[in-house]
Amino acid sequence: MTIETKYSNIPSIDAEMGKKVFNYIQTLTKPVGSLGRLEELAVQLGEITSNPFPTVTPPGILVFAADHGVAVEGVSAYPKEVTAQMVLNFLGGGAGINVFGRQIGAIQRVIDIGVASDIEEPGVIQKKVRYGTGNFLVEEAMTRNEVEQALEIGFSQCEEVIQEGAKCIILGELGIGNTTTSSAMLAALNGVDSVGDLIGRGTGISDEKLLLKQQVIEKALAERKPNPSDPIDVLSKVGGLEIAGMAGAMLAAAQNRVPILVDGFISTISALVAKAINPAAGDYMIVGHRSAEPGHLLALQLLEKQPLIDLGMRLGEGTGAAVAFPILQSATLMIKEMATFESAGVSSKE
Repeated sequence: MTIETKYSNIPSIDAEMGKKVFNYIQTLTKPVGSLGRLEELAVQLGEITSNPFPTVTPPGILVFAADHGVAVEGVSAYPKEVTAQMVLNFLGGGAGINVFGRQIGAIQRVIDIGVASDIEEPGVIQKKVRYGTGNFLVEEAMTRNEVEQALEIGFSQCEEVIQEGAKCIILGELGIGNTTTSSAMLAALNGVDSVGDLIGRGTGISDEKLLLKQQVIEKALAERKPNPSDPIDVLSKVGGLEIAGMAGAMLAAAQNRVPILVDGFISTISALVAKAINPAAGDYMIVGHRSAEPGHLLALQLLEKQPLIDLGMRLGEGTGAAVAFPILQSATLMIKEMATFESAGVSSKE
């Protein structure tokens, strides 16, 4: 069975329901179109959920943690040990995503899908495929089979949190070196070898390390030759386990008619993978924010999405999506709680 066949059961969005929601919005006590993009979001959520009064609470936040072999090349400001340390920080409730997740009443999970060390603490969902990827400068990041395992882990973890009641999915990641991996994947998916315009400072690297990052990615692309038309090949040659996990989770959300609130640069690369596996998945995605990472603009263009907010954020973990989530909630409350001209006894426009 091909990957495309395995993840082929994504229903079409309900366009008729979208029309019903649109028509209902015109009866609310406000000038037509006066709530702008909130009205568009309400229609989109109606299409996604096939519900005239969609619900997005509680959101489910899945954070996938994994290490990247390419980190040994010095492309990050932090050592790879920080990935495991940040997982512990998440468990203690001190990570940025914990803070914003609590604010929106989210169900929060952290999954070890490929951290380079063992994390024995309770609370971590243990689904390690391998101890970090290979250094894609000198070898392929992982095998196709390992990519498929990571996709399936993401898929099953998402289905579990949906069964627990999540009505919207936010995907986050923890992994030193993952902006390097994401930049390499973006260049590969876009079919280009030069990455000068795509790479950013990630965790805050110097000019010298930024140049090194570019050289490492460009050499790796020349050596590995990932196939832009095969997302599994791109993942196996220059990808990351957490990126594959997030893509699998997005496919599960789409299959279950649950909206996906996409985070920043790395999450958007996962979205591109999910959409490449099944184009219908793209209809279930809403991008929460625009990352300050330079490559995110191109990634958004390829995904054909406009972000809800731009606050100059670049933390990852799902934080930008969590901060943007109340906008989705506002769109649903608009159609659930606003009065119509008829119910309020207000004269409509002549």
